[in-house]
Amino acid sequence: MTKIIAVSGKGGTGKTMFSTLLVKAISQKTNNLLVIDADPDSNLPETLGKPVETTIGDIREELKELTQKDNIPSGMSKQDYLKSRIFEIVVEAEGFDLLVMGRPEGSGCYCSVNSWLRQIIDNFSKDYDYVVIDTEAGLEHLSRRTTKNVDTMIVVSDASKRGLGTAKRIKKLANELEIKFKDIFVVANKINEENKSIVENNAKELELNLIGKLPFNEEIAQYDLVGKPLFNIDENNEVFLEVNKIADKL
Repeated sequence: MTKIIAVSGKGGTGKTMFSTLLVKAISQKTNNLLVIDADPDSNLPETLGKPVETTIGDIREELKELTQKDNIPSGMSKQDYLKSRIFEIVVEAEGFDLLVMGRPEGSGCYCSVNSWLRQIIDNFSKDYDYVVIDTEAGLEHLSRRTTKNVDTMIVVSDASKRGLGTAKRIKKLANELEIKFKDIFVVANKINEENKSIVENNAKELELNLIGKLPFNEEIAQYDLVGKPLFNIDENNEVFLEVNKIADKL
């Protein structure tokens, strides 16, 4: 059975940082991991150190243009074209494969194409033991149902009660939309001795399941500043050690 883990949270909380280190941790435990960057503001390939030339968004536009010009390859349906192109654009790395969703839709209706894509990606994902999805910031991915069929939702928050409130709203919206997750956890980022107990109390008050607390780390801040791939961070880095513990729990 494939286990699907989605990582969410508002912008600036460290969502992609956590996704990157979670991929690093899980890829050390299995070599059958698919990583999906579903954030239109795509940063995950850079933090993983795996640049991507073509995204699913590019393929969607390709198909639209081919359809308008009646240039679909002979004997191939639109669904078959999408499926073959997705296999072509998967980036193979040591320990994981990477698929990037890319830009959102252009003008016109993409309903049928997006439906095919969801079905193809769902079937494609079944070949892996684990799938990690870095979702877009905020709540849009829930309202558009782009994170259905998820086993575990992890919401990354900063230390503020407002940040934890976003996690509470994600949990509430998922219930309203009848999106079923087996587990919803919160990871609090940039925690120190001064705010640790406050974060724990706020999470308890908001009825959130706090699965991990990540300390602020100067080395990670420096990696971000100069654009070094976070995936290459030392395995003894204190934040990675904490993420590794979370991966073990999952």
